[in-house]
Amino acid sequence: MKSSNKDNIKGKILQLKGAVKEVVGKAIGNRNMEIDGKVESIDGKIQEKLSQVEKVIEK
Repeated sequence: MKSSNKDNIKGKILQLKGAVKEVVGKAIGNRNMEIDGKVESIDGKIQEKLSQVEKVIEK
């Protein structure tokens, strides 16, 4: 599997984990968990975008 595909998958997983943390943080009133979830979700989006750039460069 190409590294860009791996990064894309990792990015999606990070986004999913972040979204779950954010929802759970809101539900239990844990602001830190909610913020961590948002940050993790953003990290996932960045990683996904980087994989798209790598795909363009690989061509």
